[in-house]
Amino acid sequence: MADTIFRRIIDGEVPCHKVYEDDKVLAFLDINPLSRGHTLVIPKEPAETLDQLSDESAAALGRVLPRICRAVIAATGVREYNVLENNGRGAHQAIPHVHFHIIPKPDREQGLGIGWPAKSLDAEEGRKLAEQIRAALT
Repeated sequence: MADTIFRRIIDGEVPCHKVYEDDKVLAFLDINPLSRGHTLVIPKEPAETLDQLSDESAAALGRVLPRICRAVIAATGVREYNVLENNGRGAHQAIPHVHFHIIPKPDREQGLGIGWPAKSLDAEEGRKLAEQIRAALT
């Protein structure tokens, strides 16, 4: 895995505004926040995308994400927020290390703005695709 800013933060080479740390997870304030309280939550395990992360590190992230969301709400007073995680450059991942953004949405101007170009799912295509995904899980 390439040396990234997150690896250097985990190793203590680069300072951060830490909000949480355990043996598997580190959370800190984003230095380029979309809104007040924008927090990054990263596994200490080096994995570029979520599918490359071990089940153990994924479970650790899943355990602490709700707690950190509650803490961001308590600290900012903002009850609406986005949790964002991108995988791969084409999906807007800027740093090749798994990371979740907790982004408070206090109003229309601050926080994450997204487009959602929804399409309809053909019933037969949906049946086939769900079958393929189920088969890949076994």
